Amino acid sequence: MNKIIVIGAVAGGATVASQIRRLDSDSEIVVYEKDRDMSFANCGLPYYLGNVVEDRDYMLSATPEQFLDKKNITVKTFHEAIALNDQDKTIRVKNHQTGEIFEDHYDQLILSPGCRARQFPIESDRVFTLRNLVDTDKIEDFIVQNNVQKALVVGAGYISLEILENLHNRNIETTLIHRSDHINKSMDKDLNQVIFDELEKRQINYRLDEEIKHIENKTVTFKSGHVEDYDIIITGIGIEPNSDWLQTSQLKLNDRGYIPVNEYFETNLDDVYAIGDIIETFYRHTQQPTTVTLAWGAHRAASLVAENISSKSHMAKFKGLLGTNIVRFFDYALGSVGIAEHELENYDYTVIEQTQKQHAGYYPDAQPITLRVYFDNSTRKILRACAVGKDGVDKRIDILSTAIIGDLTVDDLRDIEIAYAPPFSSPKDIVNMIGYKAQ
Repeated sequence: MNKIIVIGAVAGGATVASQIRRLDSDSEIVVYEKDRDMSFANCGLPYYLGNVVEDRDYMLSATPEQFLDKKNITVKTFHEAIALNDQDKTIRVKNHQTGEIFEDHYDQLILSPGCRARQFPIESDRVFTLRNLVDTDKIEDFIVQNNVQKALVVGAGYISLEILENLHNRNIETTLIHRSDHINKSMDKDLNQVIFDELEKRQINYRLDEEIKHIENKTVTFKSGHVEDYDIIITGIGIEPNSDWLQTSQLKLNDRGYIPVNEYFETNLDDVYAIGDIIETFYRHTQQPTTVTLAWGAHRAASLVAENISSKSHMAKFKGLLGTNIVRFFDYALGSVGIAEHELENYDYTVIEQTQKQHAGYYPDAQPITLRVYFDNSTRKILRACAVGKDGVDKRIDILSTAIIGDLTVDDLRDIEIAYAPPFSSPKDIVNMIGYKAQ
């Protein structure tokens, strides 16, 4: 019998196992997951902490018992892969509940171990990270048991911003610090000004170019010399790939520890695939390599790998991703698509910007959106777009993502027929106006 082993269950791993079983009723499928929970709503965790999602059960997507009963897939939690022997096609696994270490043989191996939160260098029982449901439970229990009134959030990426918003909405006095002056790095730096506006509007303290120097119980001493007490500290200072255990094998890793894959998510080893946050893949529209740790790519990769393994062919080819993303911060949404801002230096490009209301100006609640589009001067193809506003940002970013996938030029934006009625857009939508201004 063919045996497929999947390392890591969350998002990519659970999805690929499920998709393979949909197409293949015969192969034995075993999933090893080092943590407690095999599948949960990762992106919803800050909103559970903010009591927006009130029922914890909503965070759990599936259990090992459900996978075995409904799909005949064996999922072993608290089981960590600690070594790969690609010559013998075996995985060494440690059972964290019993301490047992054993080997398991595979015919095909799918690596989806994800990334871990970068650990904060100062130890304290008041310092937490938010990466999984276990972390969420620890933070929630600490907040309740210690009647937390005052919090410090370290870092200013997606998760940190969402945690800050949700703690504030929970009536916890929250301060944000970041070690540089560039927050939310998927967005153009100047367009992040609305984040600072929202912080100041709500009298939320923040300090840039700031770091923690020392923690003594509740008392935090900062690099700037500032000293203040906090009940809890939640850090979001980046992620690192869970690939240390693979370094003794012949699996190729890039200089940051991510696994390069081809358009079929194959690694350099026969019968070994990789998906999810752990991989280095490529941009669809420029073909340059990139690492994007977002949910869409993990789920798309899972489906394609399942198709190819089940059909034993190379029919399902990945065309690349665009890193389409969006974050809400209080009243504003900030979204972008395409190559990163710092990657534009490799291109001869022009940038077009337009600000106008998201729908007819005379219709109630009209609010401005700023849309910025970068395009290559020689091909006129769209390289990057970003938008910020209170309403309608997701719609415009999704349109630009579709335009890039459709290989449209910036000039073609004039011809996109946007659904128009006064509550929804304008006769010349902001997307159309970018096309006209590009002339």
